[in-house]
Formats: sequence, C-alpha cells, structure tokens
Amino acid sequence: MSRNHSGSIRSARTARTARTALTALCVAAAAATVGVAHAAPLRWAAQNDVLTLDPHSQNHSTTNAITQHAYEGLTRYDRQYQVEPSLATKWTQVSPTQVRFELRKGVKFHDGSPFTADDVVFSFQRIKQPVGTMQPFVAGVAEIRKVDSHTIDVILAAPNPILLRQFVDFRIMSKTWAEKNKALNLPDFKAKEETFATRNANGTGPYRITGWQPDQRITMVQNKDWWDAKNATNVDEVIYTPIKSDPTRVAALLSGDVDLLSDIPTQDVGRLKADPKLSVAEGSETRTIFIGMDQGSEQLKGSSVTGKNPFKDKRVREAMSLAIDREAIKRATMRGLSVPAGIMVAPGVNGNAPDIDVPTKADAERAKKLLAEAGYPSGFEVPMNCPNNRYVNDEEICLAVVSMWSRIGIKARLQTESFSTFSPKLQAFEYPLFLYGWGVPTYDALYTMQSLARTRAGGADGSGNYFRLSDAKLDQIIDAAKVEGDVAKRNALLKEGLVRIRDEVFFIPLHHQVRPWAMKKSVTTPHRSDDRPEARFTTIK
Repeated sequence: MSRNHSGSIRSARTARTARTALTALCVAAAAATVGVAHAAPLRWAAQNDVLTLDPHSQNHSTTNAITQHAYEGLTRYDRQYQVEPSLATKWTQVSPTQVRFELRKGVKFHDGSPFTADDVVFSFQRIKQPVGTMQPFVAGVAEIRKVDSHTIDVILAAPNPILLRQFVDFRIMSKTWAEKNKALNLPDFKAKEETFATRNANGTGPYRITGWQPDQRITMVQNKDWWDAKNATNVDEVIYTPIKSDPTRVAALLSGDVDLLSDIPTQDVGRLKADPKLSVAEGSETRTIFIGMDQGSEQLKGSSVTGKNPFKDKRVREAMSLAIDREAIKRATMRGLSVPAGIMVAPGVNGNAPDIDVPTKADAERAKKLLAEAGYPSGFEVPMNCPNNRYVNDEEICLAVVSMWSRIGIKARLQTESFSTFSPKLQAFEYPLFLYGWGVPTYDALYTMQSLARTRAGGADGSGNYFRLSDAKLDQIIDAAKVEGDVAKRNALLKEGLVRIRDEVFFIPLHHQVRPWAMKKSVTTPHRSDDRPEARFTTIK
C-alpha cells in the first residue's frame, strides 16, 4: 500500500435538492431528450437463497452478493476489480502498522441516521465475534481507533499488503440501529439463532432491502439518497428469486418472468446462446470446487473403519484424488464448462500459475496400490455429504465422484441437501467427507490458505477450516505471507504454500468453476468473476 492514495479521489457531493413533482418532470423530460433509459426493475434469479441479511454473520457468496447492495465497506471494487474509495475517501500509511482513513462526510444510513467513525469501530468489534465467519475481512487488524467523527486509525498486528482488498467486504452497520433493535451481537447461525439484523437491513448502499421471504424472494428499491448519485443506474428496483429447479429457472427466463439468470444449467447454455432474445455473458469464476476431508478426528463418523482415521494417511488422500477423472467430469457432467484444477485457487487469483495448477491425472491402478499400502486393500465405507443447490451441477459432480471411488473400493454413502441446511452442519463439524466450493473475493491466495488450510486459532486463522487440518510447516508459510511486504518474496511464499497443499493432498481440488450468465437483450451488466451481479453496474433499456 502506498503512503497516500488520494490521487484520483473525488470529494463526496452531499448537497441534496428537494425532489418536487416539477423537478421530477423536468428530469424525466431531460432524460427523454438525451436518450437515457427510463427507470426499470431488474428481476434476477439464481439457484440458492441467502443465509441471512446480517453482513457480519456468514461468509457465503450469494449472501454477500445481495448484502453488498445495501451495505458498503470503506473500499470497493471498480469494474476492473481495482480498489477505489467507498465510505472512506482517503487513506494514508502513517507507519507500517498504522493506516489513517478519512471517512466520507454527509453519508446517511437508510433510516436517515448519519454515518460516523463510531459505526466503523462498532462494526469492527461486531464482525470479530467468533460465532460469525466474516473474520477474514479484518484479518491482521488489531484495533480500529476513532480519531474524530470522520477519521479512524487502523492498527495492524503486522504489515498487511492486502488490507484494502479485505476491507471491500468489511461492511459497515449503524451502531445506533443495532442498539435500538437489540442486534449488537451476532447470532449463532449453526444453532439457528436469529436477531433483528438476520431479516432486516440498514446500510448506506445504493439499494434498500425492503423484504426477504426465505426461498421465495428478496426485494430492494433504489436508495435515492445514496452518496454516489453520479453512479446511479436506471435500475430502480431489484427482485431476487431463488429457484432451485434447473428447468423452472430456465423457463422463467425464456418466458420473460426473469431478466437475468446467474445460474445457467450447463445443458442449456447452447440453446440460450442461440436464442435471439437473449445474450450470454461468459467467464470463469474465482471459485474452486473441491473435496474436503476430516483429517483431525481419531475416528471418522459413520465409517466402517474403527479405531483410526483413514484420512490422516496421505496415501489414502492421494488414492482418492487419483481415482477421480477430472476430464471426464468436465466432458460428461460439466459439458465442457469447467477448468480441471491442480491447486486450490483459480486463474485470476494472485498465486495461481500454470506450472503448478496441473490437475492430477486419473490412475485407478495406482490408487488401488496406495490404498493397499495404507492397509485398506478392500477399501472402506464412509458417509459423503453434498449440497444440491449451491454450485454448478453439485449433486451430479458428487454422483460422478462417488462412482469413481467405488472402482477402487471406497464406498461413499452419498447424502445431498439444500445449502441452507448443509452449511450449519458443516460449521458444526458434522461431515467427515464432503463437496465444497471456495471463492476468493480478495483475489489473493492468502485468503484461501489462511481460511481453509491454517490451523484453526480464532479470528481469520482457520475460520473456514472444517477439516481439522493442522500442519506446522504450512502454518509457518501462511503466517509469513500475511506480513511479507516484498512482492516477489510474498508471491514465492504463496506458491510454496499452494504447492505444499497440493503435494500433501490436504484437499482434493476438482475444477475451477465456470459461471456464464444469461439475460434479456435489454439488460446490460458486466460479468463478475466473483459471481456477484451488481445493480449499480446494470442498465435496462
């Protein structure tokens, strides 16, 4: 981070004029004159629902995709994923471990209350609470101190080269609103607790969330008092509908009931591309789909092996990886819409490189020999859990993998369920073997390694480690990468960590997900590699 980032920062325009009927008519007439599109709703559908509206509770991509419309961070991404000011207008590196942020003045929350430094300090204290899973976005931050009403100092435990990218998803909540509605503390999601903030939102962002009916719809309306009025779109309303069924979801788009579909079944991509009424935006996602294993328990739940844990043995993990034909999954299950993976971060993420992202080639005979060497010549039985509405073809992928494992003697008893029930059970460490996906919103491999692969130690360290994985050498590499300021040295550490994860088979990466979106020709929106459509970048003719 350079010492001063104020070069291209524009000061906030906070003056607001009264919106009279006459003004509205003049604006409408002017818009018609210059050809500006009229206000219109965006009807958006995907396969799964949010888990909560609380911006500090669950690190879940769909949840973050929705809450980003209402809640903002100190920084944000532009269309090219470069960091730019949001609720902070300027930041200055006072010392290697102190960054001063000047906050945007004149900003109001959706309930009309003013945004101040108190809200940032409060939000930091709230997001750190251990029952949530959003700690990676304040990783390395020891303290946030209020300097005055619109200035804060961020005190770091050590130098942090990706702080500004983390802060994109450190969303700011109103302290007074949380106090008023008894939502000061995070609910325990895995215990199915809720607070007022679970189903209600009050941010500073471009849209106000007006309602959430779980598994039915989420509604938003444009925030006419948004501080960034110059970037306002003509999308005055957003209706998000979770539709689990692939045929039903596609039918909704084809019938005109939906404007944008961000979950296209692979088998329908071709015909949607050929439809003259539609356009398809293609692009890879920074998400890796993989198999996770409990490598810490002394005995696996539900396994035929008693008294020990087969997943502690690298030979077993390697055999399971060798049994999987990733190219066959790409061809038959994904219809070409996947990138077979050798490491745990996708192209586009800092740390990925072609020379290390080489997928394991299927070798069933070698897999059988490894199992025999490990003491399982006939294989073993174990439960396998899989979400059925979260990732592209998730249930179909699991069926293919289970079939491939059966050929080497591993009998995985597959159980599938909605992600809304899968996620809390996963967080409660109920699954010994499961399919999972991990995106990288910071676009840096440290996010994946620190969350998934570091020994669980509270805060961001191991916050997503549901594998009971603990490797001292890997911890040392990750901890060094957290604070290394030299770009070349840091990238070398990221590579070393990713290669160790690969070679020790701590996870079984399957593929990097490809996620095309389909929309009506009247809709213009850029494809986002974090799989988060943004209404502020969308226009409707």
